[in-house]
Amino acid sequence: MKIFEYMNEYDYEQLLFCQDEQSGLKAIIAIHDTTLGPALGGTRMWTYKSEEDAIIDALRLARGMTYKNAAAGLNLGGGKTVIIGDPRKDKNEEMFRAFGRFIQGLNGRYITAEDVGTTVEDMDIIHEETNFVTGISPAFGSSGNPSPVTAYGCYVGMKAAAKEAFGTDSLEGKTVAVQGVGNVAFELCRYLHEEGAKLIVTDINEAAVKRAQEAFQAQAVDPNDIYSVEADIFSPCALGAVINDETLPQLKVKVIAGSANNQLQSTKHGDKLHELGIVYAPDYVINAGGVINVADELYGYNKERALKKVEAIYQNVEKVIEISKRDQIPTYIAADRMAEERIEKMRKSRSQFLLNNKHILANRM
Repeated sequence: MKIFEYMNEYDYEQLLFCQDEQSGLKAIIAIHDTTLGPALGGTRMWTYKSEEDAIIDALRLARGMTYKNAAAGLNLGGGKTVIIGDPRKDKNEEMFRAFGRFIQGLNGRYITAEDVGTTVEDMDIIHEETNFVTGISPAFGSSGNPSPVTAYGCYVGMKAAAKEAFGTDSLEGKTVAVQGVGNVAFELCRYLHEEGAKLIVTDINEAAVKRAQEAFQAQAVDPNDIYSVEADIFSPCALGAVINDETLPQLKVKVIAGSANNQLQSTKHGDKLHELGIVYAPDYVINAGGVINVADELYGYNKERALKKVEAIYQNVEKVIEISKRDQIPTYIAADRMAEERIEKMRKSRSQFLLNNKHILANRM
């Protein structure tokens, strides 16, 4: 992999390799863009097949956070960390404290949070060494588990997409096929059930499916059958790349709106959804509730204020659809255009982020 060529092609600012031999820490911090503000993005711990795979994942995820934060209207750039290791057996206090010191050394250019393979408890340990961390325990004045807020954002975003497809944002009586019933999706199902939607669910975890059946009178189907069920809305809330050559012809829905990341296997599948007239709510727009929630911690967390900001996902999805119709482009391109236009406007008036006493973070030090 020619790292500098790749970084130049996609306008990355910084790539850092962090190692602590004593604790076993092997971390990669990627900072994509700080035009709008410091880079915010979680820390993922995973057993990568190779170091190159870890680098590529960090870079790809960091760029995704730039677009997510920009589209959400946050004054934050995009970054991401990956830690190479098995989160079930390789974690220790020394590792996360060492990592916290690396973050502190960036002096506010990067702020982390929990992600796949890391927890609130891990963030609390990082917090022992730096204030540039979100998603810590409520005992420290933080927001705690972001799943319920992410679910709320998906819910309001789904309503906006439904309004375009059905002429009303009411989900009462609509059938929603939910793929994956983890923490976020379970809370999403709660909102849908309370509004009177009918639920069809699937998950490789049988206990999760049973829980949704008991709580929401959901119909359960085999994981392979979720794409072909008779439904109004398909909500991918588990794996990425689920909209692909095999699954797309099976879909009978009018809307796709869910919390999973990277739902399109490739851009051609987004193009096909556009051709078919299926309203697709781009994943990084609709699932931004979590990052909006943790970003509010930088002001001193207020749940009511955070939820009010998350409600703006409804308008963001509407704006994406408006751009899609105006420019006659698929919604996934419209979402990128919305984010890029905001970044470009700010770039004309601000260079790379440098911490100063005008920024909110200075008040937390």
